[in-house]
Amino acid sequence: MKRDKIIDHMGKKIQILVIGHNTNGCSEEHSRIAYQTGSEIAKTGHVLITGGLGGVMEAASHGARDSNGLTVGIIPQKDSSMANEYCDIVIPTGMGLTRDFLNALSADGIIIIGGGSGTLSEICAAYMHQKPMVSIRNMGGVTAQFIDNYLDHRQNIKIIGVDTPKQAVDKILELITA
Repeated sequence: MKRDKIIDHMGKKIQILVIGHNTNGCSEEHSRIAYQTGSEIAKTGHVLITGGLGGVMEAASHGARDSNGLTVGIIPQKDSSMANEYCDIVIPTGMGLTRDFLNALSADGIIIIGGGSGTLSEICAAYMHQKPMVSIRNMGGVTAQFIDNYLDHRQNIKIIGVDTPKQAVDKILELITA
């Protein structure tokens, strides 16, 4: 499967949401992995979506931008200047934390890099709408217990564990186009 030639069934670029630790809780390792993930997404020619703020969101956007990718930040504030500097397109929702649902529903698939309760909110929204999800192992956070498992008894969608950013992007594209 050629990664740069994959499109969804409607012929549009695939939109991949990267979620994880915000500035508080984001380690150098999280930032490094997020940067590489953003770069890998950009290399496919698809669109990176994030929550547009700091931490994993900023690092992924930075990686995508450095690899000539398109970055979209969907921020909770109503002021677009609150987005990180690597967002090419900023969608200021003014919705506060409710924007987590908008993030999840805007994506064709989600890559998880650690995270706290905000990340879990996005995962729950994606789970309820059966969005494919991949989580990079050994990143900690509230979602570590769900890797290679389901969130609940409904078994809507399994969160698939992978070990590297490249594996994450390859796997999410495989799941989206299956």
